[in-house]
Amino acid sequence: MTIRLAVNEPRWLAHVQGVAKSMPGLVPVVKGNGYGFRRWNLMPLAGQLSSEIAVGTVFEVRDIPSNVTPIVLTPTMTAPPKNLPLNTVLTVGSRHHVVALTSAGWSGEVIVKLQSSTLRYGVTKGDFDALIADVRNARFTIRGYAIHPPLEGDVNVWLKEITSWLSLLDASLPVYVSHLNADAYMRLRAMNPEYAFKIRMGTSLWHGDKSMMQLSADVVDHHPIESGMRAGYRQTKVDGPGEVVLIGCGTAHGVLPLPDGRSPFHYQRQRLNMLEPPHMHTSMLFVARGRPIPSMGEWIDVQQPLTRVQVDLLQWMR
Repeated sequence: MTIRLAVNEPRWLAHVQGVAKSMPGLVPVVKGNGYGFRRWNLMPLAGQLSSEIAVGTVFEVRDIPSNVTPIVLTPTMTAPPKNLPLNTVLTVGSRHHVVALTSAGWSGEVIVKLQSSTLRYGVTKGDFDALIADVRNARFTIRGYAIHPPLEGDVNVWLKEITSWLSLLDASLPVYVSHLNADAYMRLRAMNPEYAFKIRMGTSLWHGDKSMMQLSADVVDHHPIESGMRAGYRQTKVDGPGEVVLIGCGTAHGVLPLPDGRSPFHYQRQRLNMLEPPHMHTSMLFVARGRPIPSMGEWIDVQQPLTRVQVDLLQWMR
């Protein structure tokens, strides 16, 4: 049983390199499931694009090449791994993050996270001076600042949000931003030439035109079922005759029903109904008698966010 991501390698590489060229100061983000590619597959390419790579947590740093500076995006309240490379840059957005690191005996470079309208991690303007004092008292070295605007909304509002912080910041240190397209990012740099900006990019860097990629899973088995019979872990009753089709992926791969409850599986451009929600390594579908049924060993399309899916097989196509 397998879930597979097939990628048109030449088109994908052209997209990645094109984005990198259009974004001076790019810091590739390679976190979580590696945007569907697995982190260790993206790391060598990310290291060619920048001398810095951002990851999600202190436990993901181990995948970064030794000649690249790791930047950890998420603050940690637990002690970092003892084998964390000395050049790792951690993020702090409150005095609690500083206390946690000093209590763990950690010392090194940090990026100060600034609060945005997302209201995720980040210090407020009112607490900024106190946090900077805490960082200096802890003898951490400030590498720069970071602000993380929302994914949705007016980009002009985001730019105002970013620039509203600049008067508080040391202009000799870079400001790491995200969620800006090339036009907005270049406007930010042009409007504020006295500041150095870097842009952290994940999804928009690694994912381009979805026609370059195909997520699919194999059909492991199927068998007939008659009206009124029950099947599955939850003993779901079927209303008519058909076929139970077993697909080789499930929650262990991060495959779930769509947000509206619909099935994520497609065959011959038709959505296949789930008998019950996916479970671990198998999803059970019900295909009514008379409708096209995929053969055993055949691959069907899976509609899922690549930021969540753990694929078994990454296939580069030419």
